[in-house]
Amino acid sequence: MAGSAHKKVLVSRFDRETLRGFVQSPGGLTADQIELLTPGGELVKIPYSETKVVCFVRDFAAGETWRQHRAFSSRPKSAGLWVRLRFRDGDSLEGVLPNDLMQIDSSGFSLVPPDPTFQNQRIFVPRWALEHVQVLGVIGSPLRRRAGKKAEKKKEDQLEMFEDR
Repeated sequence: MAGSAHKKVLVSRFDRETLRGFVQSPGGLTADQIELLTPGGELVKIPYSETKVVCFVRDFAAGETWRQHRAFSSRPKSAGLWVRLRFRDGDSLEGVLPNDLMQIDSSGFSLVPPDPTFQNQRIFVPRWALEHVQVLGVIGSPLRRRAGKKAEKKKEDQLEMFEDR
């Protein structure tokens, strides 16, 4: 198994307690379920229909900090799509998705959350858990105006100081 690793996760579920454990990366998030290895060594398969979010965390002891930090206090700095996810139970969460269509997963969205404590490194939200996804902004868009045209125009408008040279 070259290239695999076990990542610490907290799995928040609808109407049930939160589970903690490890997900093998890649491969732990399948097309329709999560394969979670509990700290006791038991393999639990959780269907996406029961899953609200999967938080990839630094430490189990800090708990679910994503519930306290659901929105950015100001415009995010990292590049990507700034989105607001609305869950089917009415809750919402903001985050930044990669601005790359090749990274879209058919089973859900992987985003960077607005967690100032950095407990949550990444959050995976299954499509089953969502009612609505809204794009709030595009951060770091490559479609900015080119500075080259403005620089050429300014150079033409300037007077030469030493025309003899």
